[in-house]
Amino acid sequence: MNERIRSHPLALDDLEARLTLSVDEVATLLGLGRTACYEAARRGDIPSRRLGRRVIVPVPALLDWLGVPTPTN
Repeated sequence: MNERIRSHPLALDDLEARLTLSVDEVATLLGLGRTACYEAARRGDIPSRRLGRRVIVPVPALLDWLGVPTPTN
């Protein structure tokens, strides 16, 4: 399995350059367990999309869900 190793935990400031996150990254960001985060994504509690076998979380949808203001273009 191909995993990226991060030297520091993911923070909201790191999201501006990303379009999507993995469910594992969202779990770390929200302070949730991996299984709980996958279950929340499956239920639709966390905005997510399935791409084949992968589940991804679009950053704009996550920020909107969190109520984080985003700059408009």
